[in-house]
Amino acid sequence: MKEQEYINYTRIAEAIEYIQQNFTKQPTLEEIAKNVHVSSFHFQKMFTDWAGVSPKKFLQFISVQHAKQMLRNSQSTLFETAYQTGLSGTGRLHDLFVKIEGMTPGEFKNRGKNLIINYSFAESLFGRILVASTHKGICYMGFSDDKQTAFSELEKRFPKASFIQKKDEIQQNALQIYTQDWSKINKIKLHLKGTDFQLKVWEALLKIPTGNLASYGTIADLIQKPKASRAVGTAIGNNPIAYLIPCHRVIQSTGVIGSYMWGTPRKTAIIGWEASKSNTPNIWV
Repeated sequence: MKEQEYINYTRIAEAIEYIQQNFTKQPTLEEIAKNVHVSSFHFQKMFTDWAGVSPKKFLQFISVQHAKQMLRNSQSTLFETAYQTGLSGTGRLHDLFVKIEGMTPGEFKNRGKNLIINYSFAESLFGRILVASTHKGICYMGFSDDKQTAFSELEKRFPKASFIQKKDEIQQNALQIYTQDWSKINKIKLHLKGTDFQLKVWEALLKIPTGNLASYGTIADLIQKPKASRAVGTAIGNNPIAYLIPCHRVIQSTGVIGSYMWGTPRKTAIIGWEASKSNTPNIWV
């Protein structure tokens, strides 16, 4: 990402946070632009170039009021959505063969001992990202504007591993999703440290179609644990693979966007961007 593109994303993130805090007032283009210290004309162009839609249209996608309306108006059942809508079309992660492999009990218990992890930094549409891989697949992918903070988070997850700053083919294949290049998606493999329950939750997240949203209760139903919404929420919060495992597509049943490990403004930006690219944005019930 070029420096100016990063500056633009930062301004857009600030604008999204402003919209989130003031959506009930339905702020005008001029009000939003003023908050990020650019002219309304420049902001309109910058935002449209980034999202592909106008700021006003984007506001509709991320408005809590709009989310509630979508929840009320959805006529699809969970399984109709998952197995009909969800499996149709292209560009959807869950039918493009992303494979999750859990670490062995020994690897899990030893907190990464004897694991050699390559890691590198890259720029994406949603800010700087750290991506890390073992010889089996991607083990971590997280957003962070600060490189040291990002690496510290990786170290916390694998405190006994050996780390090499190196970009490998596994990482490069995974990073192509940020350019919407799906040509090598079948080569993406994830090597994750998690309990059996967490792995089931993360696999379920892959079934949420691009441009769609799900509630925590929906994910609990999907893994056949309907009373485990709270535990599902905890597992989603511990998702180690940003964007590729789309925990950002899970919101509260009330329509509130909710928290995100990498920041609510970033979550809102991703949701709005994906919805703006989808012909049939919907919310699972």
